[in-house]
Amino acid sequence: MELTENNVKVLLAKLPLLKSEIQKVIVGQDAILDELLVAFLAGGHCLLEGVPGLAKTLMVKTMSQALHLSFRRIQFTPDLMPTDIIGTEILEEDHATGKRFFKFNKGPLFANIVLADEINRTPPKTQSALLEAMQEFEVTYGGQTYPLDKPFFILATQNPIEQAGTYPLPEAQLDRFLLLVKMGYPTEQEEFEVLNRTTGTKKADVKPVIDAAEIQQAQALVRQVNINDELVKYVSLFIRATRPDTSTVPYVKEWVRWGAGPRAGQALILTAKARALLKGRYAVLMEDIHAMAPAVLRHRVLMNFKAEAENITSDLVTAELIKAIERPKAI
Repeated sequence: MELTENNVKVLLAKLPLLKSEIQKVIVGQDAILDELLVAFLAGGHCLLEGVPGLAKTLMVKTMSQALHLSFRRIQFTPDLMPTDIIGTEILEEDHATGKRFFKFNKGPLFANIVLADEINRTPPKTQSALLEAMQEFEVTYGGQTYPLDKPFFILATQNPIEQAGTYPLPEAQLDRFLLLVKMGYPTEQEEFEVLNRTTGTKKADVKPVIDAAEIQQAQALVRQVNINDELVKYVSLFIRATRPDTSTVPYVKEWVRWGAGPRAGQALILTAKARALLKGRYAVLMEDIHAMAPAVLRHRVLMNFKAEAENITSDLVTAELIKAIERPKAI
């Protein structure tokens, strides 16, 4: 469906309403909400990292209610098998003919929004079952391919502090996540509000504001947002500067073991476009690129052992690159 000017105006008006509905339940976390919505609008997946009890699950569930989409939660455990996520074939009998046949019984992955809770608690065999779904938006079982519902959004959570009984995601799978969003503790005022809201009898009523068709229109609109060629070149320089072999930034050469690949550049441009749209603009600004860079590069820039010992993170590398890479004079 081709978007008319009126459709675009209606869509843009609904995006702030979407955030308002989620904030009926979720207190604060403005930046986190923006990043989740950016990832969703850009058509990618999101990895949410934070200690237990910060309402990660509630945030995703509330988001699905405001989006009027199907929602499934998968609790990842060490004994979870790939078929528990994808689905499996069951033997059925046709009562009219007496013939037996296999029928594919779809798993919880067949939903619009899938919460992969504590994804690092399950072994690599099960983690890898998500790879095809995340990249191709389809699942193959027994030689047959099954398309997933659209829009399709995986939001995975992981606990950063507990290491016992966890299986860190391999770099190849981390790269499939458009953004790695870090969730911190609320402020004193926000925590007071959380305690006040959640220990009484009042319950927030979240109303759906956007349906599946409108979301797909919004995702198509993101790709039409304008970005200057000079900014595309800047993004290319920025990503290439994360690689120690080719970087001219001393900070990178000293602390980084492995830089970001081309997918990081694609993610940075797409999320900058989605952020611009969320802010009501039809063109990407430098501030959009700088705002999205930490979440895009956080899981794609690997630090060396020396950096880990000194507590130098990829976020610090990103901040250094923002200062070091020369900006286009025309912008």
